[in-house]
Amino acid sequence: MAGMLTQGRRVVPQIFRNFSGYSVICRGIQNTRQVHNVLGAGQKTDFPLAEYQKTKAWSRNFHVASVLYQEIKEVKCPGFSESISEGDVRWEKAVGDFVQEDEPLGEVETDKTGVPVLSPYTGVIVELLVEDGATVKAHQPLMKIDVSAKGDAPAKKAPASEKPPPAAEPPKEPAKPAEAAQSSSSGPIPTTPPPPPPVPKEPMSSYPTSSVKVTPFEGSTSQGGARTETRTKITRIRQKTAQRLKESQNTCAALTTFQECDMSNLMEWRKTYKDQFEKKHGVKLGMMSPFIKAAAFALKNQPAVNAVIDGNEIVYRDYVDISVAVAAPKGLVVPVIRNVETLSYAEVEKAILEYGEKAKKNMLAIEDMEGGTFSISNGGVFGSLFGTPIINQPQSAILGIHTIKKRPVVVNDQIVIRPIMILALTYDHRLIDGREAVTFLMDIKRAIEDPRVMLLDV
Repeated sequence: MAGMLTQGRRVVPQIFRNFSGYSVICRGIQNTRQVHNVLGAGQKTDFPLAEYQKTKAWSRNFHVASVLYQEIKEVKCPGFSESISEGDVRWEKAVGDFVQEDEPLGEVETDKTGVPVLSPYTGVIVELLVEDGATVKAHQPLMKIDVSAKGDAPAKKAPASEKPPPAAEPPKEPAKPAEAAQSSSSGPIPTTPPPPPPVPKEPMSSYPTSSVKVTPFEGSTSQGGARTETRTKITRIRQKTAQRLKESQNTCAALTTFQECDMSNLMEWRKTYKDQFEKKHGVKLGMMSPFIKAAAFALKNQPAVNAVIDGNEIVYRDYVDISVAVAAPKGLVVPVIRNVETLSYAEVEKAILEYGEKAKKNMLAIEDMEGGTFSISNGGVFGSLFGTPIINQPQSAILGIHTIKKRPVVVNDQIVIRPIMILALTYDHRLIDGREAVTFLMDIKRAIEDPRVMLLDV
């Protein structure tokens, strides 16, 4: 070791200069000349060599602080689609947290969906480059991770039932004697109490109580309930949704038409075949797939409802991509089921199930919601009797389906009780005439009440 250090006289002084405070310790130095060679020219060498030989700290080890071996990696923001340029970051981890590879670090909330930020490394978070809630762009550095701390497992948290031991109380100072307390006050101690103030014989002012007007407060807290307010920042998804809905109302000549639909046959054959359907296809037969297939059938019969206005032109589509409105935790999202006219009931149900799971976990990609030629909004799952849905631009129409209620209806001149659903179609009157809209809604009614019309294409 000493010979190596002696030969490397040009390297060791640089180590001394770069890492002051750390020692190069060796044995076998015979004279001050070798010490001079180790330290380099210009270093002070007029100290006794015996001090080096007597020092117990000298060894053959070369000590370097662990910080020199840190390997810091940057985590960058994931990429967005062409229509999105920025988003707001929400952190789920903090500085000092140990993370595994592909573990979620947070989420970038864009105008359409939330993009998860996954850790590309295993290590410890050492720095957050952007604050929680800040606006970031694609591929912008977000945080730094020390990947050299792979072996540092996160410390186990104590159970909630276990309370930390109470901190030791500082020793109390001994009470001061009464004499010391008395001496601290100024002046002699009074021996008699002060005389009471004189009682006034007349009031300072008086006026009749009848002149006092009491105005009761309707929202008085004496009636119970706290009068508090909470302010939260509007999410980017809700801001974009509000903007698009208002633009739709301002742009479209929206008109809504309604129709009653008898659900008896659909409920009967669904009850008959639901077990066989689930056993064969591995997915339950719901209410959405019949309406999605019925809408595709009606859109083929009325292509104007599937069209869109583009400037001074009308674009007719030969395919049917249906957007299904889903209430996600952060707002309304509309994933698209593509080429519905070619899908079976089972394939539609599987697509609905997949999008529903993604929406619950905020894992919907931007590509899942792009496009769409027609939309369906199911307010019936929340008990809505009927309503007027708003068109999802640039589409030209939207179907609203609602809850099922038993109602008295006339069948063959007889009053009977049937499960009835109110269907609502909101359409852009600039493109779709009333005849086409009503005919479209009647096609859906016929396909639901008797699915054989779709099989026979009549």
